[in-house]
Amino acid sequence: MTKVQLKAEKACLEAKTKLEKLGVEEKIQAELAWVIGSYNYDRNPEGLFEIGSKALDALKGYKTEKPRMVSKKFIADLEKALSEN
Repeated sequence: MTKVQLKAEKACLEAKTKLEKLGVEEKIQAELAWVIGSYNYDRNPEGLFEIGSKALDALKGYKTEKPRMVSKKFIADLEKALSEN
């Protein structure tokens, strides 16, 4: 397990938590839960990057609607963690 994989896993967990807190994108929340579990089983990070990117896009979209609900730093940290693959 590399640092990049750990960062991607952490980013996906944080994105899932944020989406849950906002009460949006239930489908992406479920996909994140599944890929995190899958990653913990097989250590293949491909799904983390794929679904993490979907979550990032959803959060960016939500930020345009309600800017104070999602911080710029949160988005930047997610982008950084998911772009290092």
